Amino acid sequence: MLDTEDTIEVIGARVHNLKNIDISIPREKLVVITGLSGSGKSSLAFDTIYAEGQRRYIETFSAYARQFLGGLERPDVDKIDGLSPVIAIEQKTTSKSPRSTVGTITEIYDFLRLLFARAGDAYSYNTGEKMVSYSDEQIKSLITDNFLGKRINILAPVIRARKGHYAELFQQITKQGFLKVRVNGEVQDLVAGMKLDRYKTHDIEIVVDRLMVEKSPESEKRLSESIHTAMYHGENVLMILDQDTNEVRYFSRNLMCPTTGISYQNPEPNLFSFNSPKGACEHCNGLGTINEINVKKIIPNPKLSIKNGGFAPLGEYKSSWIFKQLETIGEKYEFKLTDAIETISAEAMEMILNGGKDKFSVTSKAAGITKEYKIDFEGISNFIKTQHDESGSTTIKRWAKEFMDEVNCPECNGSRLKKEALYFKINDKNIADLSGMDISDLTNWFDGLDQHLSEKQKTIAIEVVKEIKDRLHFLVNVGLEYLALSRSSKSLSGGEAQRIRLATQIGSQLVGVLYILDEPSIGLHQRDNEKLIHSLEQLRDIGNSVIVVEHDKDMIERADYVIDIGPKAGKFGGEIISKGTPKEILEQHTITAMYLNGEMKIEVPAKRREGNGKSMKLTGATGNNLKNVSIELPLGKLICVTGVSGSGKSTLINETLYPILNAYYFNGVKKPQPYKKIEGLEHIDKVIDIDQSPIGRTPRSNPATYTEVFTEIRSLFTMTPESMIRGYKAGRFSFNVSGGRCETCEGSGVRTIEMSFLPDVYVECETCQGKRFNRETLEIRYKGKSISDVLNMTVDEAVPFFENIPKIHRKVKTIQDVGLGYITLGQQSTTLSGGEAQRIKLATELSKKDTGNTFYIMDEPTTGLHFEDIRVLMDVINKLVDKGNSVLIIEHNMDVIKLADYIIDIGYEGGKGGGEVVAKGTPEEVVKNKKSYTAQFLKKELL
Repeated sequence: MLDTEDTIEVIGARVHNLKNIDISIPREKLVVITGLSGSGKSSLAFDTIYAEGQRRYIETFSAYARQFLGGLERPDVDKIDGLSPVIAIEQKTTSKSPRSTVGTITEIYDFLRLLFARAGDAYSYNTGEKMVSYSDEQIKSLITDNFLGKRINILAPVIRARKGHYAELFQQITKQGFLKVRVNGEVQDLVAGMKLDRYKTHDIEIVVDRLMVEKSPESEKRLSESIHTAMYHGENVLMILDQDTNEVRYFSRNLMCPTTGISYQNPEPNLFSFNSPKGACEHCNGLGTINEINVKKIIPNPKLSIKNGGFAPLGEYKSSWIFKQLETIGEKYEFKLTDAIETISAEAMEMILNGGKDKFSVTSKAAGITKEYKIDFEGISNFIKTQHDESGSTTIKRWAKEFMDEVNCPECNGSRLKKEALYFKINDKNIADLSGMDISDLTNWFDGLDQHLSEKQKTIAIEVVKEIKDRLHFLVNVGLEYLALSRSSKSLSGGEAQRIRLATQIGSQLVGVLYILDEPSIGLHQRDNEKLIHSLEQLRDIGNSVIVVEHDKDMIERADYVIDIGPKAGKFGGEIISKGTPKEILEQHTITAMYLNGEMKIEVPAKRREGNGKSMKLTGATGNNLKNVSIELPLGKLICVTGVSGSGKSTLINETLYPILNAYYFNGVKKPQPYKKIEGLEHIDKVIDIDQSPIGRTPRSNPATYTEVFTEIRSLFTMTPESMIRGYKAGRFSFNVSGGRCETCEGSGVRTIEMSFLPDVYVECETCQGKRFNRETLEIRYKGKSISDVLNMTVDEAVPFFENIPKIHRKVKTIQDVGLGYITLGQQSTTLSGGEAQRIKLATELSKKDTGNTFYIMDEPTTGLHFEDIRVLMDVINKLVDKGNSVLIIEHNMDVIKLADYIIDIGYEGGKGGGEVVAKGTPEEVVKNKKSYTAQFLKKELL
């Protein structure tokens, strides 16, 4: 037994499937909780320890604050002692806001803004010259030095390059006692009723004073007063006109271009923030992208006629005003609604898409009648744009977005900032240049910055630069040197997002905290694993406790203490089957120990598949960091795409190959990254992509609804005798529509308590006790079970229960085959781990009838899986390939890579150092490559 002062004591934990367990977890150590997927690891780490830590924190709020937080339930545990403040770093916690970037999450961007506001040099966006700013005293001495003995006019600019007649302005200037103005470069006397051509652009300056510059006290006093007056009227800018040469010089208290006189406000940090109106580009509101109409999405098939739904937003012909207008346009341009769209003239298409007003008459030769027509048509494109920009309804906005493409903002070129902000530079780089650099390049730039700063800049920047460098080094240490600060946080994988939060936490240097992490090694190449483990050890060494839910072999072997939960998953798990140091764990006969010590392993196949001799070739891919990559994918094989994080695997497969295939087979509209050509598409029938996104974001979504097996189950319940007597239809057994559901919770089984400043909390509905349906619906039974009982069944129970109903049996059997027999059919999708969600997607696709010629793309399907789960999953994938299908997996896990028939290794490094094919061929061929990082680790597996 561990010493109680140095442990977290958990006694009687019964959350989810935990079987009343007691465990002592050592403090200030690196503790790994491992076990089969679904055995209860997260239930112990997150739903018990973290939930209790959070509850205790909320208990410290005043009673007034707590009334807004409703019932944050105590986890089902008898007692937890020795709990420190808890911080959970999960996979699901990054912001999906388009305004959130790597720079804003890590706070590095905030320091960069401060650095540029205080130490940046401003340059003119007109001439590229360095901007200058002067105090009134400096301006006085410059005028005295440069114009001594000369006659000058002191001018205050009031209008610059704007249209208008300005009669009121001239009247106002006269009332203030001024006698002359300079209009468009010409000095004129102010006269009553003076005005200009309102349709031309004008420059107007007030002539504040005309004097000879001398070095006498009277002259200097007069000059000072005139400067002060001119600054007041010219908003901190004045002009000096040399009367002899007619040359003009500008002077400003603000930053100003010495040649053209444009001035900038003195910079503040919010000038560089794309989330502030002061800094955001006005055209795209600081998002860096705008939505632009894509005509191909409006007219997906130009061979169709308007009547048959050729215009996707309008659908098929209906007797409505819009189709009447199209008929009128047809009269003018001589086409019918039954003509194929591709035959309609360009002029007519311009009118249909962009609108216009017109009156015309058509004479009928047969009847000899002239008919008057009037067109006042907004245009389909304009209508969609208006709906997207101005509609208050999210549904309508989403509908409009279907016909638009997201493109870089033409004003700011995707930098998100106003023009002025981009002309503040340090060592020839503006803030957008720095945000767009890879973190490794940015670190090097900051390391060499000192020699490019003036003494004044060094004094100002010393602390800020130190903070930025520290944070950058933490990101490099967790293996994220290939990211850029401008990378949107919604495009990050779960593992990347988690490691960014980890880097931020290491940067905060807190002590005495309990950190709980959920599989931080996801998406990380074996080469970078060492960095990650070192970062966690660093957190531990400064005096924190670190609990990691993890399956990674290296992480388990480096832990101070390991807790293995099992023996199986779901209700057959929830027990602690072994605990101790990694050495002690190896001596046990658990599944984990047997995989760690080599008693059990995923066997390397005796021979690799030959494939079907056909292949698909992608040539010249250049998206993101890809350097003109060309690959050949042999079909009928298991293909693995490998490489270090950030090397370009996702760009090549998810952003180039998949959109090409999807557009070809299913008319997908996502634009692929640039490539030259693709060959061999005729060799496959369809493409299926299985990625890591959650299968549903609300408690209403569950495995039964996602796999569509629930539709069949509802149909089955409508066929029971009692149901037929009562006349119940399938909708009666849906918890998404009124009728059969419990109306208190509207069929969700839980009530949502909205938190004003915390995430929503879900509590069980008191009316139906979480059953989702009303009493009458629950009275209908099939084989003694109500619809709610069926949703609460595990998949393992459902397989024999539905064995006589082939449609249902096939789908639930596939879920069981991918190793998810322990989950319930109605388990809320929000409670599924990333690995479980991905396997449910996999099961959904596998339960469809495959053609034996399908191309599957999977992105890290081993996420969240134990060694044994990987074996089960790979058995299913191998069966798919054996039927003749092709499977492409993006993967870092060596247990999967060694089973591949063909490997494509992308590298050499992440970010700019990546984007090339390093090695390709069978695993045996790839290991011979000396330059490939994957080959170094794969060699150990093949021995």
